[in-house]
Amino acid sequence: MQTELELNDLKRNLERKKIGDLLVDNQLISQEDLKSALSFQQKNGGRLGEILINQGKLSWEGLSSVLKHIYKIPIINLSEQAIQLEAVRIISEAFARKNLILPIKVTDESLTIAMAYPDDIRNIQEIRAISKKRILINLAMPKEIERVINLWYKSDSEIEKQINEILVDEESKGSDRVLVDENTPIVNTVNMTIKKGVQSRASDIHFEPQDDILRVRFRIDGILSDMFSLPLSIYPSLLSRIKIMAGMDIAEKRRPQDGKFAIAVDKKEIDIRVATLSTARGERITLRILDKSMNLYGLEGLGLLPNMQGQLQDILKSSFGMVLVGGPTGSGKTTSLYSFINHLDKNALNIITIEDPIEYTFSKISQTQVNPKADITYASGLRAILRSDPDVVLIGEVRDQETAKIAVQSALTGHLLLASIHANDAISIIFRLIDLGIDPFLISSTLIAVVSQRMTRAICNYCKKEKPLTAEEKAIYEEEMKEEAPVGYIGTGCSFCAHTGFLGRTGIFELLVITEDIRNAIHKNASYDEIKKIAIKQGMNSLKRDGLLKVKSGVTTVTEIMRCVHSVSI
Repeated sequence: MQTELELNDLKRNLERKKIGDLLVDNQLISQEDLKSALSFQQKNGGRLGEILINQGKLSWEGLSSVLKHIYKIPIINLSEQAIQLEAVRIISEAFARKNLILPIKVTDESLTIAMAYPDDIRNIQEIRAISKKRILINLAMPKEIERVINLWYKSDSEIEKQINEILVDEESKGSDRVLVDENTPIVNTVNMTIKKGVQSRASDIHFEPQDDILRVRFRIDGILSDMFSLPLSIYPSLLSRIKIMAGMDIAEKRRPQDGKFAIAVDKKEIDIRVATLSTARGERITLRILDKSMNLYGLEGLGLLPNMQGQLQDILKSSFGMVLVGGPTGSGKTTSLYSFINHLDKNALNIITIEDPIEYTFSKISQTQVNPKADITYASGLRAILRSDPDVVLIGEVRDQETAKIAVQSALTGHLLLASIHANDAISIIFRLIDLGIDPFLISSTLIAVVSQRMTRAICNYCKKEKPLTAEEKAIYEEEMKEEAPVGYIGTGCSFCAHTGFLGRTGIFELLVITEDIRNAIHKNASYDEIKKIAIKQGMNSLKRDGLLKVKSGVTTVTEIMRCVHSVSI
C-alpha cells in the first residue's frame, strides 16, 4: 500500500517510460491501439487507460496488472472490505463519482482509499488536504467503486444541509411557497429522503414522531431499520409537503388518509403510496415505494422448488376453478399473483383484475382499481368484470363474505379465478373460506389449489462463507428433515449488503393441490389435522420444510427460516 508521496517518486521515475509503452510491451494492446488512443486523448482529454477501456481495446484487469506493477499497489475486492461511514463522509459524492475514488477506512493517522486510476496525483493530494491525513491507496475495479458509491452515498450530507436551511428560515416554514416550490429546503428534504430509500432498496419509509425527534426508518428486505432522525420542528412542514404531493387534505389531522404520487429517481419512475395515521405523538406517515421499472418475477424467480414450479404450471393451465394465495401482509402474495398472470397467454386470454391499489401495470391486461367514492368495491367490481367476458380474473384480496361468494360463483361458471387471502398456512385458507360463509361443498367444487408463503432474506452472494450450523440449528434441521444437517452458510457482511449479510429475498412456499381425497375431506367437514395428515401423505411440504430445503441449498439460514415461520402451525 503506497502513500501519495511515494507515488510522486514513482511517477517521476516513470517519465522515461510511459504507461502506454508498458501496455504495448506487455502485449496488452497494439502500437496502433496506442496511437489511436493518444490521438483521441490529444483532442478530447481524459485518462489513457480509461480511453483504451472505453474503446474496447483493453480490459481493466489488463490495465490494473500494469498499474499494480508500476505503483506497487494491492488490488482489492471491495465486496470483502468493511466500509466505514466516517470515511465515506470525508469526501463528497460528486468528487468520488467523478474520479472513481472511494474512502474505505479512517484512523487518527491515515485514510485508506480505493481508486480505479491512481496515476492522478492531484486527486490524491486534494484528498490529503481535505482529510489532513496520510493517504493509503488500493486499486479496485471501476464498476465495483461505482456500485459501492451508489450504496454508501445516500445524500446524508445534503439532507443535513437542507434541514439546517429550514431551521434558519423560521419565518417562511409554514408558507405555501415552502410547500410547493420545487427548490425549497423542505421539498428537497422530502425528495432526498425518497431517493435515499430507493437507493437503499427500501420497500417502505416510515416517519414516526417521537417526544423530541422525528424517527425515520426504512424497511429493507422485510426488516425495519433506523436510518436517521430529523428535528421535530420541521415535521409539520414535511408532513404537509407529502400530503400535497399525495393529493391529501393538509388540514385533516385526525382521520387516516390514503394517497399516491409519482416521482423520478435516478431516471426511474417511482410510484409512492402514502398512508397517514393519528397517534398520541402526532400523525405518522408511511410511504410504500413501488419501482415501476422493476422486472417482475416469472414463476422461476419466486424461489419455488422445481417440483412445485411444475405443479403450479400445470394448475395454471386450468380453464376454470379457484387458486388462492395466502399469507400475512408483506409476504409477497401480490408478487406471486402477478407472476401467475405473467405465465398465462395474454394474447389468447381475456385477463381482468380488480386491485386495491394497482401496484404494477401490465400490457394486454385490463386492470381495475377499487374506488369506494365511485362505488367500486371488490364485490361490485367483480360483478362488472364478470359481465365483460373474462377468461381469467384476479382479485387483489378476498376480504369479506360478499366478495368470497361472488368469487366462488365466478369459478363455478367457467372462469379461472386467482386471489389473495389472509391466512397462516395453506390448510388454514380452506377454513378461512368457511369462516367467510362459503359452504364446504362449494369450496370442494371450486378450489384447485392453495399456496401459502413467506418472504425470507437471502444470503448475500458477495460475502457468502461456509459456517457450520450451531447445535440448536442442527437439532431444528434434523428434527424436521430426518437427515443429517448440511454445511451451513452465512453472509459475513460487505459493502454490497450494507454489512447485513443478506441481499434480497426469496419465497418459502406451501402448495396444497386439491386432490380427490382432499376434496372429499373438505366436503365431509374434516378437521384441520385430518386434512393436514392427508396433504402431507400426498407430498405437501410445510413452510418450515420448504425453508430448510433452501438452507440445504445455501440460499438462506436456519435462523431466518425460524424467524419467518415460528408463529405458523407446523
